[in-house]
Formats: sequence, structure tokens, C-alpha cells
Amino acid sequence: MYALVDCNNFYVSCERVFAPHLEGRPVVVLSNNDGCLIARSQEAKDLGLKMGEPYHLVKPLLEQHRVKVFSSNYGLYGDMSRRVVQVLSSFTSEVEVYSIDEAFLNFSGLKWLTKGEDLLRYGQRVRQTVLRDTSIPTCVGIAPTKTLAKLANRRARLHGTNGVLLLETPAQWEAALADVSVDTIWGVGRRYARKLLDMGIDTGLRLANMPEHWLRRHMGGVVGQRLWRELHGQPCLEWNPAEWDDEDQLHPAHASRRSVTCTRSFGRPQHDAAALSEAVATFTAKAAEKLRRHGVAAHLVTVILGTDRFAPGTEPKTHTAVVSLSASSSDTTRLAQAALLGLQRLRRPGTAYSRAGVLFSGLEPEGQGQLGLFSAPAANQQRSQQLMQTLDGLNARFGRQLVRLAAQGTARNAAGQVQPPAWAGRSAHRSPLYTTGWNELWEVR
Repeated sequence: MYALVDCNNFYVSCERVFAPHLEGRPVVVLSNNDGCLIARSQEAKDLGLKMGEPYHLVKPLLEQHRVKVFSSNYGLYGDMSRRVVQVLSSFTSEVEVYSIDEAFLNFSGLKWLTKGEDLLRYGQRVRQTVLRDTSIPTCVGIAPTKTLAKLANRRARLHGTNGVLLLETPAQWEAALADVSVDTIWGVGRRYARKLLDMGIDTGLRLANMPEHWLRRHMGGVVGQRLWRELHGQPCLEWNPAEWDDEDQLHPAHASRRSVTCTRSFGRPQHDAAALSEAVATFTAKAAEKLRRHGVAAHLVTVILGTDRFAPGTEPKTHTAVVSLSASSSDTTRLAQAALLGLQRLRRPGTAYSRAGVLFSGLEPEGQGQLGLFSAPAANQQRSQQLMQTLDGLNARFGRQLVRLAAQGTARNAAGQVQPPAWAGRSAHRSPLYTTGWNELWEVR
């Protein structure tokens, strides 16, 4: 049996943890650069606010109904997600983090943990413990497969018992499948949904009642066959558990990702070469941290520059340059050199750029890469690894990006704090980093 635990309106819930007076009041969270709505409380949804609506278009409605607006605060959300997963790990030895607000639990050895407790009550205890320890509300769906657990989770809030829904028998999951549209089934994308609806297969149950060979033929071969079996209670999807290290840091147990990226929109268009260099160096440093965290190194560095997509003109709005490394690396200094070289190739004097980013690809396990003919000696590579370990250790202990490359900018204000760069995105409504910033810790009076 599998359980899917989903945090309700996660970004909004994180903000309410430190502002409990907002319970019952409409709240929205904006995307990077305060562009559009990416999270809404139930009260905001009831006002008719839609996901992805541009902030500047709905601002009058938000002000009319006194909706509380927050800029996205990913440092806070990431740390709260880590805390939720840490609580979930106390209920089973196998947790798969599916997204920042969702995680699968493997209950295959549950009989040794529940002490006679049934699945429904155990799921309720999971939900209650997460709420008690983190103040984040969740819904829990439990079923024999991941696909059915996803279905149970979607229906748990309205059809479950205290936010928990158990689909244990064929009769239970068939009744749930009969009550949902086929396009809401996990694994049925938009293209297949249109195809199925055109063929009169409009519910999940009708899809499940089709022969197994039919799904194999019409829905991508073995992918469709796996979906059919998942809908019939036969687990087919692979399990990718997360792991905790000795410092309670969460890491994926697999390094199957094909690329690592960091991109941002600017608060205002940038012409200046120095500002663009600072931005690209900063994005490179953040993406390099991800490489090291996942234990991989990159062969290719792609630099991305974008102009305003809504500006008049017919030329391409996004420009890229690829720099190939002689040997894969996760060293911030080496990657930054390559990224800045790509920036030099891309930048056109006088052109205003509204966004930038870097993408690392050609990934391979750290320390197992193919060496080039002119690669640095082993001693130099070892010093590079030690330097990056020290860099990551200092930033983990004293604050992210406290120690950084000079290319990322060194301007400081009168208090000695690093000034926000000229390219920084708009975040006029950001809440403090209550749990990860020394200067912004929550104060209890």
C-alpha cells in the first residue's frame, strides 16, 4: 500500500504558520518578480481568483476584498517542506519526495509499525502529527498503487474522513474512478485526454474497463500498459526513496536528472554588462550548489538571455550559448568562467534583457567522469573538491551565499549588508526568512 501526502495550498499554509491571524482570510502568493498568482487560499479561490492570473490585472479585485498578498519566499517554503518530510519519515522507512508539497509513503511493512492500527486511522495519525509538528495542513490518500493513491488524495478533502481517504478494495477504487473525469487521472496527459474524450472514454472507470492490450496500443505502449495495471491495483511505477544524511539533510537516492538549471526574470530590463555578469555568476553559483547536492558534475554550460517577449519585433526573444568543458565539473569557479564566456558571446551592446539563466547538462556522477587529455592534475581536482566542500559548509552553517565569488557582486550598504543587485526581481511583499535567515528569525514577544 502507498500513501500520498499533499500539503494544502502549501505556499499559503507556510505564510500562515507565522501569521496565524490570516486563517480564514483570503491570501495569495505571487510568482518570481511578482508576476502572477501561483498559490491561493480557499477563500481566495472562492472569490474567483484563478491560478496564473497576472497580478497587475487582478490587483483591483485583491484590494477590493482585502486579500493579503505575499511575494514568493522559496527559502521559507523549502525549509518547511524539509520539516514536513522529516515528520513523514518517522512513519515509514521509505519516503519518496514527489514535489515540494507532495510525498509518497511506502506502507509495505506497515504491520510492524501500526501495532494493530488500521490504515485509515494510521493515515489520520500521519496527518495530525504533521499538523502538530509543522502547522501545515495536509490531505492523505492511501491505495495499492501510486496512481490510485494520487486519485485518493485528490478526493480526500471532500470525500475522506478528516482529510484521509482509503481506497483498499476494487469496489472502492472503481467507485472513485467512476466519479472523476479521465483527464484528471495521473499519467493521462492533455494529448491523450483529448484523444480519449473523442472516443467517448470520459471517466477513469471507462478507461480502466478498456482491455489491457488496448491501452498498450493507443497510449504509448508499455506506458499505457503500466497505467492499466496501476488502475487495477498492480504497482508498476518505480520507487525512488529519499535519504537523510548525518546532518538531517534530505537528498534524493538517485541521480537520474538530466539537467540542472537556474533562471530568473529581472525586476527591470538590464543593459549594463556588469549587472548581467553579476546575475549570470549568481545563477551559476546556485545551480552549482544543486550539482554538488545531487552528487553530479556537468560537461555543458548553457547561458540563456531573454528580451521582453511582448516587445515589438520579429527576432527571437530567447538567445542561448553553449560552452563545453574538457572534463565535467561541479566547481563554482570553473563553471562561472564558462558561463561568463558564454555571456560575452551572447550579449549585444544596447540590447535590454529581461531575464537570464544557466543550464547544466551532460551530467555524470561526481568523481567518475571521463578525463580529458588536458584535464587538470588529480591533485588540483582534489583541491577543487576540498574548496567546494569548505564553501558549502560555511554557507550551510552561517547563511546561504555568505561566502561567494566576487563576480556575484560585492556592493554593501552602510550596515555592511550586501545590497540587492540592480537586476533583482520585484518582491515587494516577501515575508521574512523566518527559519533560514539569521537576521530575519521569528521574534516572539
